[in-house]
Amino acid sequence: MSLTSRLKQQIFIKAQNVVPQHQLSRIVGKLAAAEHPIVKNAVISAFKAQYGIDMSIAEQSNALKYKSFNEFFTRALKDGVREVDQDPRSIVSPADGAISQIGTIVEGEVFQAKGQSFSVEKLIADPQLAEPFKNGQFATVYLSPKDYHRVHMPFAGTLTETLYVPGELFSVNQTTAENIPGLFARNERMVCLFDTELGRMAVVLVGAMIVAGIETVATGKVKPTGRLELNQHDLFLEKGAELGRFYLGSTAVVLFEKDKMQWDAAFGATSAVEMGKALGHSL
Repeated sequence: MSLTSRLKQQIFIKAQNVVPQHQLSRIVGKLAAAEHPIVKNAVISAFKAQYGIDMSIAEQSNALKYKSFNEFFTRALKDGVREVDQDPRSIVSPADGAISQIGTIVEGEVFQAKGQSFSVEKLIADPQLAEPFKNGQFATVYLSPKDYHRVHMPFAGTLTETLYVPGELFSVNQTTAENIPGLFARNERMVCLFDTELGRMAVVLVGAMIVAGIETVATGKVKPTGRLELNQHDLFLEKGAELGRFYLGSTAVVLFEKDKMQWDAAFGATSAVEMGKALGHSL
């Protein structure tokens, strides 16, 4: 890395601690929800051009037909675009994006990047709920701005708890993952916990700077309260069923118990993934 690149990286990281994260995200959230045609069309057009969004796979392929940027960003895909792997033993990707990291949770620590890790107990924010995953398996999937932003079930299961965890809103990308300790266990997030045929499973939807919201099928759009909020559920969801969505991009972390499943060796950091494609299988 050149001196100029390192300097830019250092400035970017330092700015994360200075920028009013929540206030900025609220402002962006209001803009993203705006339905005024001139405003929303300008924002959608600029975003689409910047990131090269492929609208041919969207259910509504005309970007300007969406009533707001939020509706455009969380757009549904055409039927058949993402087929869910039907092998009963398969565990599938919860989203389109790229693997940030994937592997084994070692003595309760989840690998983040370049020597950085975070505690699964801190990620879930409840020692009792975190206990089953302490030596299990994890996969962290990053959803970039150009990706499809709905999160789906990696494996069939019954949603038993959701836990909203307040936190910071650092940007989520490779640079911040390598330089901000415990990134995914510090940002605001929604922890979704399941009973499955493989034991306990968790899908954690992690917020980020200018992410205008997280939504789940059980809770609706999350309203940040600044305090932990645990809710009980009894909702069965098939593999591949929609679990939630991000209003602007972020990350999903999937957790399984020890000795219940294994990841396909073909997947590692930076591997591209698509929702519904097999990432691993049960043991």
